Amino acid sequence: MKVALVDGWEDRGRGDVGPTFGVICHHTAGPNSGNMPSLATLIDGRSDLPGPLSQLGLGRDGTCYVIAAGRCNHAGNGIWQGLTNGNANFIGIEAENTGLPDDLPWPSVQIDAYQRSVAAILLHIGRAPELCAGHKEYALPLGRKNDPDFDMNAFRSAVAAIMNGTAPEPTLIPASERPSPNGTASRTTARRGATGDLVKQIQNKVGVNVDGNFGPKTEAALRAFQRARGLVPDGIVGPKTWLALDSTE
Repeated sequence: MKVALVDGWEDRGRGDVGPTFGVICHHTAGPNSGNMPSLATLIDGRSDLPGPLSQLGLGRDGTCYVIAAGRCNHAGNGIWQGLTNGNANFIGIEAENTGLPDDLPWPSVQIDAYQRSVAAILLHIGRAPELCAGHKEYALPLGRKNDPDFDMNAFRSAVAAIMNGTAPEPTLIPASERPSPNGTASRTTARRGATGDLVKQIQNKVGVNVDGNFGPKTEAALRAFQRARGLVPDGIVGPKTWLALDSTE
């Protein structure tokens, strides 16, 4: 998974959640351009509904934004598998999509990340795929909501395949660059927790204190660097990000 932690997520929420039994899937109904243009709304809420509006946001490039650890206003009145308190008992995932024909088909990388996000949560809490609901399935009266605008039965089948290990493996970030033709040694993929001279190179490029320790400040600066250059803002320095860093004075 490509994960981006949104600053302050650990303490964000409308109080604590209750026992978590499942996941409710949503689409944002936000703008039709940009990777995660609805992020600020998910954090702060709307004029008619205070935020946060979901624990997770899912960008069009498959990046999963961790928004809040606490309870969120994402579910409203409804029922699924006998559970009626969606805000307390379900994790909410808001995927960036307008919900209109101008945003179809969904990017395959986003759908794959959506399915893997749900599978990871359900595996962690020990629940079956049936504990994943679309907002349109949970909300009462039926028809009150139409999100997400894809077939939830097919979605749950794909989640089940991931959970039982029969789905194809995802394409992962390479562990290092390919060796260059001139014999220059390849650089390893770097992420939070890494140390050493390569980390110092990264810190120098993104403008943070150069101490050789890949901590949260380095990760935040790197995500901002990636976002500004149209890269996946996952805070991981793989081959594509190394190339972008190399082009920076």
